[in-house]
Amino acid sequence: MTAALSVLEKLKIQAQKQQKRVIFPEQNDPRVLEAAATLQRENLCKPVFLVTPDAPTDCEIFSEQPEYQQWLNKAEAILVEHQRKKNLTAEQARQALKEPLLLAAVLLNAGYVDAGIAGSLATTANVLRAGIKGVGLTPGTHLVSSTFLMEWPDKALTFGDCAVNPDPTAEQLAQIAIDSAATHFKLTGETPKVALLSFSTKGSAEHPNIDKVREALSLVKQQKPELDIDGELQFDAAYVEEIGTQKAPGSAVAGHCNVFIFPDLGAGNIGYKIAERLGGANAIGPVLQGMAKPWLDLSRGCKPSDIVDAAVIGAVLA
Repeated sequence: MTAALSVLEKLKIQAQKQQKRVIFPEQNDPRVLEAAATLQRENLCKPVFLVTPDAPTDCEIFSEQPEYQQWLNKAEAILVEHQRKKNLTAEQARQALKEPLLLAAVLLNAGYVDAGIAGSLATTANVLRAGIKGVGLTPGTHLVSSTFLMEWPDKALTFGDCAVNPDPTAEQLAQIAIDSAATHFKLTGETPKVALLSFSTKGSAEHPNIDKVREALSLVKQQKPELDIDGELQFDAAYVEEIGTQKAPGSAVAGHCNVFIFPDLGAGNIGYKIAERLGGANAIGPVLQGMAKPWLDLSRGCKPSDIVDAAVIGAVLA
């Protein structure tokens, strides 16, 4: 009997069909070079570097292309337009684009590539700053957040926000829930069932932090009434069917959730790392949400395989 394909294996098949172009502005990181070689060898995407790296590579080099100056001029114009409120001049834009992260982000915005991956060397703050300035946000969105796709042999769950927003408001928590549900569907094809997590289940405790979760639930139901979501739920009530039935009788999702929204960054970051290190999950991400185009962040402790996985996610989301 043939074993079922994992979510990541399915995503790799999809990426192979799509053949998207993914830019890596940190081309002198040996892990990035190794990942790019793997991506080429397995035909998962077309890696692009800004300049020739220190080590030999067969990847496309932006600075060596015949249309290099044309695309650079386009990038300058886009950055000037994005920063028009700050009265950025063409010369200032030209100088700013000497920063590799920003140049890669603007080239993604311009359509030279389909996705961008950074963060093996740069901090999350710098990756986010370049993305917001260069790629821009999805129209109507005012929040960047993140999810991790947590994969086990028999299932894949989505955790958010685990990397960006330290203490989200009720409005931000609602947006994180909506965006995370959409990400889960795009990556897994599963109908999202969302839990707004707390240390309380349906009134078992009272605290301002719980009120925030309840308010977020109300906002989501107003904005996305079709979304299967409930809260406040403790993790066991959200995940274990018999406990969900006991603690949250009548809930449409308790005990069956596949998207878990943590009330703050402390809980989310700790939660995903426990699931990864003690629970044996493959933590794929962080996948940034709210950007106009796929711009993914890496952990500075990432392995080459993590970079490959991020590129696959970016290619599929493109």
